[in-house]
Amino acid sequence: MKSVLSRRSLLWGGASLAGASLLQSVSGSSVRFMNSAFADIAAPTTPIRMSSNENPYGPSKLAIEAMQGAFSEANLYGGITDQILELQASIEGVSPENVTLSAGSGELLQAAGVLAAWGEPGSIVAPYPTYGQLLRTAESLGTEIINVPVDESMHIDLNAMYAAIRPDTKMVYLCNPNNPIPSIIEKKALEDFIRTVAKDRLVFIDEAYYEYVDNPEFSSMMPLIAEGVNNLIVARTASKIHGFAGLRVGFGFAHPELIGKLNQMKTGSVSILAQYAAFVSYKDKEFQNYSRAMNKQGLAIVEGMCDELGLRYVKSNANFTFIETGIDSNVFRAAMREHNIMVGRTFEPFTTWARVSMAKPEEMMYFVQTYKKLYT
Repeated sequence: MKSVLSRRSLLWGGASLAGASLLQSVSGSSVRFMNSAFADIAAPTTPIRMSSNENPYGPSKLAIEAMQGAFSEANLYGGITDQILELQASIEGVSPENVTLSAGSGELLQAAGVLAAWGEPGSIVAPYPTYGQLLRTAESLGTEIINVPVDESMHIDLNAMYAAIRPDTKMVYLCNPNNPIPSIIEKKALEDFIRTVAKDRLVFIDEAYYEYVDNPEFSSMMPLIAEGVNNLIVARTASKIHGFAGLRVGFGFAHPELIGKLNQMKTGSVSILAQYAAFVSYKDKEFQNYSRAMNKQGLAIVEGMCDELGLRYVKSNANFTFIETGIDSNVFRAAMREHNIMVGRTFEPFTTWARVSMAKPEEMMYFVQTYKKLYT
């Protein structure tokens, strides 16, 4: 497997073609930020959010219009849950009985954490570092978390994960692409792992960022749901590419029996406004494609800087990157905040690395300018 630690040959200072592409993709006031790789970019008046892996463009106009049209039904219980489940089932090639709607994937993660902690005390095996919501929930209920460090190339190590499984292990949690490290798990290796492990314990696959992946080594594990594999949960969210972080819409996919158990553990609900917005947004391929294209441009800008400056980074399969700045992450975050840039918190044990979410391309150019002024 190729290392994800990349130093591409394209230098930032000579990226005139990338600059031309960026100029074609933005208009109006944004153009002034991008007329030259060396132009001085004015500081923003409000902080740029490069800290939470959000989509700076969403929700789409169609989703907003759908919410506006749903206000007249805001006094009513219920919604269009059945239609949304049928749409998701159609998109993914599964039955509606394989799908549950949740208040963001966060509710599903918490429900699965409760499910894993149910009954006799046990353990969950998870990579380290990774996204922690499910793990925190289960740990608060008495479950032991077995952390398995990523390997030297910063990939999730499936062999080490398998070796860490104990007789009391109730679940294995995998975020693919991972977070805060935007690496992926090779598709055949992951499929084989699931088929083995899910014979006698739960496997939870968190695919929050799967829409951004452009890598032939990656595959969603949704085909295993369609096949009928039990003890497998695949989580999806509208918070990322659909721009619904504040609207809270997510989906879980599993065997119908397991869906029933998850539904018993859920505690929230999805508002009727968010339901209508999601129903429209998942059919809005144009907005999804636009978001992907802008994300790629942002990554090209930041990765180009890393290549020029010789900074080690993880080749991204998501809407954020992970850069070894060599600076204590708390110090780096505070320095960026002084220039109205918000970057991710500290992620142990990588205390001199920074997780940087993709904002708009012109804002990523401001990040590059700021980094160079501070550290070169």
